[in-house]
Amino acid sequence: MATAARKRIWGWMAFDWATQPFYTLGLTFIFGPYFATVAAEYFMTGGMAEGAADAQAQTVWSLGQTLAGLFIAITAPILGAYADSTGRRMPWLIGFSIIYVIAAWMLWYMVPDGSAIWFALIAFCIAFVAAEYALIFTNAILPSLGDKDEIGRISGDGAALGYWGGVVSLAIMLVFFFELSEGKTLMGNPPPFGLDGELREGTRIVGPFIAVWFAIFMIPYWMYVREGRDPNRQGGMGEALRDLKTSLKGVVKRKSLLNFLISSMLYRDALNALYAFGGVYAALVLDWQLMQIAVFGVVGAITAAISTSIAGRMDRKYGPRPVIHFCIITLMVVCVIIVGMSRETFFGVPLAPGSSLPDIVFYICGAIIGGAGGGIYSASRSMMVRHTHPERPTEAFGLFALSGKATAFLAPGLIGLFTWWLQNARLGFSPVILLFLAGYFLLRYVNPEGDRDEWSKSSIPAP
Repeated sequence: MATAARKRIWGWMAFDWATQPFYTLGLTFIFGPYFATVAAEYFMTGGMAEGAADAQAQTVWSLGQTLAGLFIAITAPILGAYADSTGRRMPWLIGFSIIYVIAAWMLWYMVPDGSAIWFALIAFCIAFVAAEYALIFTNAILPSLGDKDEIGRISGDGAALGYWGGVVSLAIMLVFFFELSEGKTLMGNPPPFGLDGELREGTRIVGPFIAVWFAIFMIPYWMYVREGRDPNRQGGMGEALRDLKTSLKGVVKRKSLLNFLISSMLYRDALNALYAFGGVYAALVLDWQLMQIAVFGVVGAITAAISTSIAGRMDRKYGPRPVIHFCIITLMVVCVIIVGMSRETFFGVPLAPGSSLPDIVFYICGAIIGGAGGGIYSASRSMMVRHTHPERPTEAFGLFALSGKATAFLAPGLIGLFTWWLQNARLGFSPVILLFLAGYFLLRYVNPEGDRDEWSKSSIPAP
């Protein structure tokens, strides 16, 4: 492989490394649980009982995920179609990167008294939307990085590199910034740079930390990932909408793609719910402190980094569909365990007071979620490449984003509904199992080789 091509691949992989701390630190293991604990205390000061306040905190967090997901689902395909019609993707990526950095920085203002919970939630959702938009444009480059047999490995290695970025960033936060007690870090010192541990500034620095991390580690991407402008592509919004309409009609005729999009819509929604609420579950159900949740994050991120690289090689050998099948089955087992376990019982069997069994089991579950989730992420975008029109990759991954977000309200909404209805944060997870099961069933109708060889049967025009 030529040096320029290798640099382009490594530059493309830099995006995963640069953005993963947002999901590892922001969504799952630092900011998410911190938001939940602060919000629960805030609602208790307003007169709510502890259980009701915990449920309300989880409901508010799910509301933010729901609204952000709906916005992405509605707008992502249009944005992708417009970018393809004009032949310009990099300006969009730059713009959303700027928005992402600013919004992520704003998480700093999530103060411990809970007075900024709505501001922080809005800032987080804006950063989440910007990150997902940037991902669409980055994924659209994947088909051009190698042939069909190499795409799975490249996708897996990129995702694995991203998870290692999550491990490193989480380790830095744990050692130098995160407060254990009395405002002191793991090293027994106050957080550096004059941060006030009593005001949780070491935890709140997660927002600026995510922003600076991205700004630094995207440099290889800007250096090596280039796009040329096709002088024949001068399309505008009208042309983009017409092409998108034609594409959507074509999806109905392409049964493999249609079933894959619906299947991935369900199982990725369920997986995102596990990511978004795993730390919240640990805080509200198992009474874990943020340090325990952070260690849980390290374990999950390490297994994700290792297993995703392995999944990429299994994808190369067997194709992406068997990888997705295996990961879904594994995650369904984990969900059953999560729903059946509490601090006091394990599938109805009482535990001794202070038993460490729930902690041990949930650490194991976290490792499995990380590993299987990484494999699904890598194999799913590899499978999407096998269904992608060579000349309209951004629109295709816009549809992929649509499938990932069209029902993004469903898992958080069901979790919020069941949590409110049952007043139990643990049982609120039960609908996730059905989403995984439905996604698994629909995969049986997906062609393992995709449908890129059937363009002559499709009504999708070349741009």
